[in-house]
Amino acid sequence: MAKALARIEGLYAGRVKTLWEGKAPSAIDKQAVSGRVVLGQCGLKWDEQADLSVHGGPDKALHHYAADHIATWREELPERAERFRSGGFGENISTTGVTEADLCIGDVIEVGSAVLQVSHGRQPCWKFAAHIGQDDFAYRVRKTGRTGWYYRVLQEGEIGVGDVMFLKTRPQPDWTVERVVCAHFAAQIDRSALEAIAALPELAEVWRRSFQARLQKLAL
Repeated sequence: MAKALARIEGLYAGRVKTLWEGKAPSAIDKQAVSGRVVLGQCGLKWDEQADLSVHGGPDKALHHYAADHIATWREELPERAERFRSGGFGENISTTGVTEADLCIGDVIEVGSAVLQVSHGRQPCWKFAAHIGQDDFAYRVRKTGRTGWYYRVLQEGEIGVGDVMFLKTRPQPDWTVERVVCAHFAAQIDRSALEAIAALPELAEVWRRSFQARLQKLAL
């Protein structure tokens, strides 16, 4: 029987636009969407990405951020408190009750008429820091592991605010999103863990290549 994980509390999409004068365009400024929204292989209808070489694509179809982290960010950076809100992290899905510690790479999740699979964590860039207005914010996110995570779409469908997300299968119970994210950003990691993560078939290719490259360096 599928396990209920959380209910979608916010659903967001964004168009590419120039947000910072003299800087590259971005679609990080997501806006709330209502009703039933079509979800395809590369994400929500109406959602865009500015730089497809590093954003979007099948392994980054949807970004999910836990609203559970918002209070902590406000405590840590009170001068940026107004920036920390659901939808303010460039996410597509916002929930409470499930975080990086509760999901595993490869988890298959049913929501609405769609089926998703957890693919990897977020790797924040300068645009995320600029959006929040804190120069070191990308570093802070990586250091804390409060990155959020991405899904690939196994079955297209429609989703909407209020839909319950159900865990259908968990092929990699030892590898939570939190554990893999922390390993990805760690300066050093045990070789056995590197080998195990690099071999996860459900892990997004870009992250598998990263772990494989670190393994190759150890062999030199």
